[in-house]
Amino acid sequence: MLKFHQIVLRKFFFIFTILFLIVGAIVYYWTKEFYITQTKDALLDNIKIIAFEIKDDYNFDRLATNIKNSLNIRVTVINKDGLVIAESNKDKLKMDNHKDRYEIIQANSAEYGYKIRYSHTVDKDLLYIAKRYTIQNQTIYIRLSKELNSIDEQIYSLGIKIGGVLVLFSLFIFLMTYKISKEIEKETQKIVVFLTALTKKNKTTYVNSDFSLEFVQITKLLTKVSQILVKKEKQKSKYTAKLQIVNKQKDDIISAISHEFKNPIAVINGYSQTILDDENINPTIRKKFLTKIYKNGIKLSDLIDTLRLSIKLDSGKQSISFMNINLYELIIDSVENIELNYPKREVVINGDKEIRIKADSSLFSVVISNLVENAFKYSEERVVINFDEKSLDVVDKGIGISKGNLENITNKFYRVHENSWNNSLGLGLFIVNNITKLHNFSLAIESIENNGSTFSVKF
Repeated sequence: MLKFHQIVLRKFFFIFTILFLIVGAIVYYWTKEFYITQTKDALLDNIKIIAFEIKDDYNFDRLATNIKNSLNIRVTVINKDGLVIAESNKDKLKMDNHKDRYEIIQANSAEYGYKIRYSHTVDKDLLYIAKRYTIQNQTIYIRLSKELNSIDEQIYSLGIKIGGVLVLFSLFIFLMTYKISKEIEKETQKIVVFLTALTKKNKTTYVNSDFSLEFVQITKLLTKVSQILVKKEKQKSKYTAKLQIVNKQKDDIISAISHEFKNPIAVINGYSQTILDDENINPTIRKKFLTKIYKNGIKLSDLIDTLRLSIKLDSGKQSISFMNINLYELIIDSVENIELNYPKREVVINGDKEIRIKADSSLFSVVISNLVENAFKYSEERVVINFDEKSLDVVDKGIGISKGNLENITNKFYRVHENSWNNSLGLGLFIVNNITKLHNFSLAIESIENNGSTFSVKF
């Protein structure tokens, strides 16, 4: 297998060859077209000069010879019938009729005629320019031509110069590329040596590079990864895989519970300490502090009740008492209790007020409360409750839930960490799901990220 710099050099030579051929072809055809255009324009200017000279000198043969000697340009003068009446390079009497020549035909309908073709007269490729003039009621065609060999020589000369510059430039790029590739290979080899040592459980856990920002980032990440791997190897010797799973599960539960209990306890301790330290505290402030303490005590009580309910549902020990209840009234009661904590939020309820279902009033109230509160937490707009004899739907236009989270969201202690709201034990939807199952109902969740969610309880 080739080394890095060898691969780079091969690629370079391949790209350079393709580029050289493409640029060479473009330069050649562009330059040729340029020189032909320049030559054509120069010949047209010469024709104008010759036409001016003809007005004073009707000796066409002498004029053609003079032009040939001074400008080294072939001159042909043709009458309207196509007969050559003057020629600088050959005996005009031995020349064919030129009436059907392309440049002559074109000169009749356009400003001038133009053609590149092989000339049997001079045995060379020529560029022909012909222009029609009327001098004293006599129509003549002045045709000039120039050898293409001279144009090709100019193109070749220019091509050699351009090729030389391109080769020098490419050589410079080649040297720079070779140097950079060798430096990259050196840095890569350093990383390979480090990874090889790491696979052999070598104690080396550090590698660095200052070659480029990318290599700095790579070596930093590799160093961090190696340190993590070494740390995990040490932990692995102390714990079995089973204990790690158990400990992680325990940590998640403790973290969730402590997160929820920490704030209410801190509030209760803080306000209680303030009241105890200041016996002369303002009665209004005292009442305010006691209210805070009371509300946070209620919150702790609710959290404990939630935990107890989740344990009973999880263990299958939760009892249920079915009765024929009015669904609309139960929704109203549940929503009113939730709205006490969300005074600025709006809930729209749509459904037949006379619909009745068989359910445990207390438990099913918990279902409604959890779904509505969940909608409040993760949306800013109003929440809509639609219900009929087949289902109850709670619809919000909030942040939605990703596909990956939808698969786990009803698990115990599961929380969607990317959401801005983390004040949750991760038990709400777990409780809702278990209560619906206890009623022989089902919970369906439809959600689109950044578009909202619909939680449906199917009766």
